[in-house]
Order: sequence, then structure tokens, then C-alpha cells
Amino acid sequence: MGSRYRAPERVGIVGAGMVGLSTAWFLQEHGVQVTVLERDHVAAGSSWGNAGWVTPSLATPLPEPAVLRYGVRAVMSPASPVYVPPRADPRLLRFLAGFTRNSTARRWRAAMEHLVPVNRRAFEAFDQLAAGGVRVPTSSAEPFLACYRSARERETLVTELAEIRAAGQKVDFELLGGAQVRALQPVLTDEINAAVRIDGQRFCDPGRFVAALADSVRVRGGELREGVDVRGIRDRGADIAVELATGESALFDAVVVASGAWLSELAHPFGVRLPVQAGRGYSFSVAAHAVPAGPLYFPAQRVACTPLGDRLRIAGMMEFREPRAPLDQRRITAIVDAVRPLLAGVELASRRQEWVGSRPCTPDGLPVIGRTTSPRLFVAGGHGMWGITLGPVSGQLVAQALATGRLPAELEPFDPLR
Repeated sequence: MGSRYRAPERVGIVGAGMVGLSTAWFLQEHGVQVTVLERDHVAAGSSWGNAGWVTPSLATPLPEPAVLRYGVRAVMSPASPVYVPPRADPRLLRFLAGFTRNSTARRWRAAMEHLVPVNRRAFEAFDQLAAGGVRVPTSSAEPFLACYRSARERETLVTELAEIRAAGQKVDFELLGGAQVRALQPVLTDEINAAVRIDGQRFCDPGRFVAALADSVRVRGGELREGVDVRGIRDRGADIAVELATGESALFDAVVVASGAWLSELAHPFGVRLPVQAGRGYSFSVAAHAVPAGPLYFPAQRVACTPLGDRLRIAGMMEFREPRAPLDQRRITAIVDAVRPLLAGVELASRRQEWVGSRPCTPDGLPVIGRTTSPRLFVAGGHGMWGITLGPVSGQLVAQALATGRLPAELEPFDPLR
């Protein structure tokens, strides 16, 4: 941006999820006045009902060789962990073609190496939020257990963890037998005969955490406008205008688009051609006779379980579909059928808070974070399944770039114009 760079005094952020609110919070650390514009309400997108994992050791690119093994027939079944509706539109088909091209071992390793530097800083960013007054804590995920029916089934994850280590990411894990893992978590049935215990991770109640983050932004002088639909953004040279559905224009020195699965709609006119596609996930909560002490992961079924208070949140599935589509009850049923043989004392028939949210996914598995063709417009999104884990550090790095005029090295691989 050059030596004449003038830091913005007023920044608008589009999107009140984890990424947008983290960006706002860290901008406030630099003395910037922020206004957050949200089409619905705080955490209305993928931030509310997800598993709430803060697991940088597991934050990996979504396109992976295992995806290629599903096959066309499998992904078109509503019971499949990865589902593509039969009537996919041309835009989705282009995304899937790019996603498939990137689902190779070589490209996964390259993308993983790009994620490692931000993964390393993830906990530090959460700790800064806590020290600065965000009052909902993260909890230590001890134990964090990936559970399998057999040791052979576990081999895929063990290989992946070795590759994560080879890329430079710290990951501490231990292999457990069936009796060991069932002793740690009595909620598991005799179907579980092998596990991987992954240490040093955390989790949170994502909806409560993001609401607390919003409260902190407000207390520190930020403005948060909910129910505001942004129709377009216009760079006017001296400033940048955010055009609202009401006909009003809000003027800022700079704008950050952090609108999750809707990012492409606003960013495309500013050179962001990489598609951000909704990868929808489902969840619900249930009562359990004994709520697990830490998260449970069933990788073969692609289902995550997180203890939130006196209930267990069960989340999973990847559904490439338009983000505005209604909840598909067949996907809830698929999760229930997947975990019923694996969990004991869990009241699957009395579910609450059935939810679907749209994870923002990119074809290469890397987020889009940084400047666009306008020096006044940044984007921050496309984190796939890792928006909770990497949202705070992404916001911290975007705020640093806007405040100093220098793009942090960690963000270079995530260039929105790539």
C-alpha cells in the first residue's frame, strides 16, 4: 500500500459471525471505529449450531483424497455423509469440479502447509479475546476422542495425523483400544473398539461465544446493526459505500466482507472469482444419562458430538446446496441412524434445536482473506469447517493489515484474487 498509507478511522464489517465480529474486535484494538452490518442476527449463519471445536491440530483442507472414494452414486444419496442434490446448478457443478481437482494428496499437502502458520496462532487469538473481556470461555477438550469400530478403520486418521505433523503442525495423539476408550467415555457402546485420543485442543458453545463477542464489541463502542440487508458495495474513491436494501448508503473508509456463504455475492465485482460455496452442516441437541466430558468424533460417519452444559450437541454431514434451502429432515435422520449404534443412554428420539447452517467452502480448501481489487475492500471468509477455530486469528490478521497497510505473511496464500 506504500509509505503514504493512511489507516482507516471508520470500518464497516458485513457479517456478524465469528469471523466478522473477531475482525471488528481486533480493529477496535487499533482504535478503529467499527460498524457491523448483519442481514439476520448475531451468529445466524454457520456460527451458531456447529460443533464448537477449537482444534487447530485438526484444521485441515476440506478437499482430500478420501473425497474421491465416495463416488457419484454415494454423494447423491441423502443418507451419505457428503451429499450433492441431483439437480445441481451450473455454479455448484463448477465448484465441485474445482473441489475434485484439489482432492489429491499433493494439493492437500501444499494447502496444509499454508494453514499451519495460522493454526499455530489460533489459541493466542482466543486468549487475547478472553483477556480483553469476552466473557464466555473456551474449555479444554480433555479427552478429545476420535472413535472407530476397528483399528483398521482408524488407519486413515493415523496416516492423516502423521501428514499434519510432517507439514509442521503440532499434534499430540495416542492410540487407544476399545476397553480404554469406553472406560474414558461410558456413553460409547461396545461397537467402538478403537480410538485416537488427541490432546491439547479446546471447545466452546459457539452461539454463546459469538454472542459474548458481539456484546464486547458493543461495550467497546462499536455499532452492531442486525436485520440489515446489504445489496451492494461501491468504491467511491475517497470512501466506500455500502448500499442497503432500505435505499440507505452507509459510508466508511474501508469495508470487510465476512458474510460466510454469501461472500461471493458482494465480493465478485471486486475481482474475487474463487467461488465460496455453502457446505451445509446439520445439528441437534439431546439429553444423555451421562454427558461426555469432552468432544467425541466419529470420522467414518462424519459426525461430531460436543458436551454443552447438560446436553450433547450432535452435528455432522456435508451438503453442497444453496444456503437458503430449507432444512432437509432426511439429513437429520441420517445423523441419528449413524450414531444410534455408537452411543448409549442418549435420547435420540427427543431432539431439540434441529438446525442447518452453511459453512463457507472454497474449491482449494483455503480461506479467502485479504485485499480485493479495491484497496478499501477486504474479504475474510471461506474457512469451511474451521470458522470457529480460525475466526479470531483471521480477524486479528485482517485488522493488522488494515491498521498498518502491510499484509501479514500468514495471509499471502489466502489471496482473494488467486
